[in-house]
Amino acid sequence: QVQLVEAGGGLVQAGGSLRLSCVASGRSSSVSDTAWFRQAPGKEREFVARISPGGSTDYAESVKGRFTISRNYVKNTVFLQMNNLKSDDTAVYYCAARVGSSYGAWGQGTQVTVSS
Repeated sequence: QVQLVEAGGGLVQAGGSLRLSCVASGRSSSVSDTAWFRQAPGKEREFVARISPGGSTDYAESVKGRFTISRNYVKNTVFLQMNNLKSDDTAVYYCAARVGSSYGAWGQGTQVTVSS
C-alpha cells in the first residue's frame, strides 16, 4: 500500500502564494502518476495538476500559468506551488497516486483558504 500525507495549506490573501507538499511512503515504487485534486464546498472534486514519473505535467485550465507541480524523487515528495491565488482556489486539496489504472491512494487533504 501507498500512504500519502499532505501539508502546506493555510489562509492567504488573494494574490498570495502557498506551496503544498505530498510525501509518499509504503510501496511508493509502485506509483506512476501523482496528482493534485481539490474540492470546494458544495462542488465535486476536480483535477488540478498531474506529474508523471518522467516529469511530464498536465494542468487544469483554471490554474495554468499560476500553479506548478514538481517532485523530489529522493524524498518521494510532490509539490504544488500556487501563485496569484484567487478566491475560487479555496478548497480542500488532495494528493493522489496512481497505482495501476486508477488513483487508488489518497491523502487526507489540506485546506486552502483564499481571502479576497
